[in-house]
Amino acid sequence: MKKSLLYIFLLVFSLQTKASFILLPMDETTQQNHLKAYGITYWCLSRDYKASWLLNYRGGSFLLPDAEEIRKECKIRGVSFEVLSDTEEASLLNDISSPSQNMESVILEKAPKIAVYTPKGKQPWDDAVTLVLTYAEIPFTPIYDEEVLSDQLLLYDWLHLHHEDFTGQYGKFYAAYKNTPWYIEQKRDSEALAAKLGYSKVSQEKGAVAKKIRDFVIGGGFMFAMCSATDSFDIALAADGVDICETMFDGDPSESNYQAKLNYGNSFAFKDFILERRPEVYEFSDIDMTGKRRVTMEKDYFTLMEYSAKWDPIPSMLCQNHTQLVKGFMGQTTSFNETLIKSNVLVMGTCELNGEARYIHGEKGKGMFTFFGGHDPEDFQHQVGDPPTVLDLHPNSPGYRLILNNVLFPAAKKKKLKT
Repeated sequence: MKKSLLYIFLLVFSLQTKASFILLPMDETTQQNHLKAYGITYWCLSRDYKASWLLNYRGGSFLLPDAEEIRKECKIRGVSFEVLSDTEEASLLNDISSPSQNMESVILEKAPKIAVYTPKGKQPWDDAVTLVLTYAEIPFTPIYDEEVLSDQLLLYDWLHLHHEDFTGQYGKFYAAYKNTPWYIEQKRDSEALAAKLGYSKVSQEKGAVAKKIRDFVIGGGFMFAMCSATDSFDIALAADGVDICETMFDGDPSESNYQAKLNYGNSFAFKDFILERRPEVYEFSDIDMTGKRRVTMEKDYFTLMEYSAKWDPIPSMLCQNHTQLVKGFMGQTTSFNETLIKSNVLVMGTCELNGEARYIHGEKGKGMFTFFGGHDPEDFQHQVGDPPTVLDLHPNSPGYRLILNNVLFPAAKKKKLKT
């Protein structure tokens, strides 16, 4: 009788303590590859496993079900994981749910379908998002103007824009690169594509693309933009129907007094900006702070804002990291003039030394957007023609983590933003 009771006790105890969950810790000291941990989580969602994002718990950890193939995938990709029993998982979630803790567990429902806006020809620069998606083994589909204008954005949940120019001024590279083969080829290809799509000017065609992307966001899509795609996108929307391009860009002079004709109500994030009229200046407007920066590389850091995980889960998700202090990096558009950011846009990361915004987020219609200043989080001053960043050397990059927060964000079961 005593033996039977002992066996029953051992059986019940083993059921209570059996491994049922896998925790991917995302703190600074435990996780050996933060970037690939996002890839593991995406991989699980793509196979219909349940997952949770534990906001502010050990750097924004991920909770997955225990399965042999998940353990194997973690080992193959070099991602640190811990095995939890049912009892440990219940205790952990109970602690997170406590009103005294600035933590929250967010359910991740499905793997988002990802599109990256990029031309088909090779460009003399690299896209940080494409690099990190490839490194994290998160699948994406490259698309460009033809796909956008034929409404193929409807197939995707998430769209990335990087070193792009939606104003039709070819990135304002005219002064430095007008005689280089890649610039000449890019201009020729852009003009040919615009003509093929029925537009007489590249600026008109790019403006139409910007409006399709706008409609994608308003309809419920999520857009993430970096570098020059941030301000050039907003400028193109504000300049809809106005010729702001000089002769070397589109064959005729710009419209007289075009600054006064801008409609800031059309733009997503920025207001009251002044365009840079001179074609030889590598700048679009006074939105960007690159030319006004007085911060040395050694002191160039920006601080992530802290939000209530329970009341403001959206910015909390987008700011998950193992540090609040992130190393700065430059780009054609490095950072944003805070005085030109609309009042309904959240500033999630700032450089206090320079009084600039680095990382901002907003809503448009049913959708959302995030703008991240700079070109490559692990290349302080990326130059045209520089080799791509090798992410094996930066598996714990806080700056690249912010990109992947945005990639995984559409998978979350949303709660209404309270801020």
